[in-house]
Amino acid sequence: MNKVQRVSSLRAAVSAARKDKKTVGFVPTMGNLHEGHLELVRSAKRRADFVVVSIYVNPTQFGAHEDLDNYPSTPEEDARMLAELGTDILFLPEKTTMYPGELEEQTVVYVPKIGDLYCGKDRPEHFYGVTTVVSRLFNMVQPDVAIFGNKDYQQLTIVRRMVEDLAYPIQVVGVDTVRSKEGLALSSRNGYLTAKERLDAPALQQSLQKISEQLKERSAVASKSALKKLEDEAKAELKKRGFKPQYITVCRQADLKPAKKGDTSLVILAAAQLGKARLIDNIEVELAD
Repeated sequence: MNKVQRVSSLRAAVSAARKDKKTVGFVPTMGNLHEGHLELVRSAKRRADFVVVSIYVNPTQFGAHEDLDNYPSTPEEDARMLAELGTDILFLPEKTTMYPGELEEQTVVYVPKIGDLYCGKDRPEHFYGVTTVVSRLFNMVQPDVAIFGNKDYQQLTIVRRMVEDLAYPIQVVGVDTVRSKEGLALSSRNGYLTAKERLDAPALQQSLQKISEQLKERSAVASKSALKKLEDEAKAELKKRGFKPQYITVCRQADLKPAKKGDTSLVILAAAQLGKARLIDNIEVELAD
């Protein structure tokens, strides 16, 4: 595995791979890798001949009082695991590479409407930063296929919309969420959980499963008030377990708008604070036509 910091070195390696008629896969990360990230790399290896993984903690997607300065970093362990998986290039750009000027003077890429919902409502800076850094990384790597986790469902949907709107010749692939044996979605921020909170954390996924089962029993989307009742009941249960729910919502998979009568391809999205950790999760639901 080659480690590169400069875009010129990255592009030279990708160009050489393309001359050998290899397809290029890309996995963008912020490091502190866990099994969920590694599954993304395995997926990229199955779909492409030459795999690039980036590690960059992107400052523009963090709010003023979030954990940018304390975001966990394990560079040596990350590199070891990526090398064992057969990663071809580990791209480690510096801040001046990603953002050559002052941050407030940088060009911003943003997907409107869908980026203002849910996590975008609670964290108004977040998706501006995500789409801006991903678009820059796409231009630097120029992959054929890019791999993201389904855990960040809204992020994945927004990236797909950006790729479509900006006509990037890139296939965006979502990979199933990797979970602990208790059902907790793996995340770098799980390290903020105490031992007791780790025992309580799977309740977030369990609350979504309960809503899913209730929807399937009814075989249709109920009224707006009935959906709100399901969502409010789930929030109340989570509060009893020590969570501070930010949102739990049943929406359409395609555009993440609130579900309504007649919709069949749904996703239940949730975000909740548990101690110092902000947890997100989701579950897709398919109803009969």
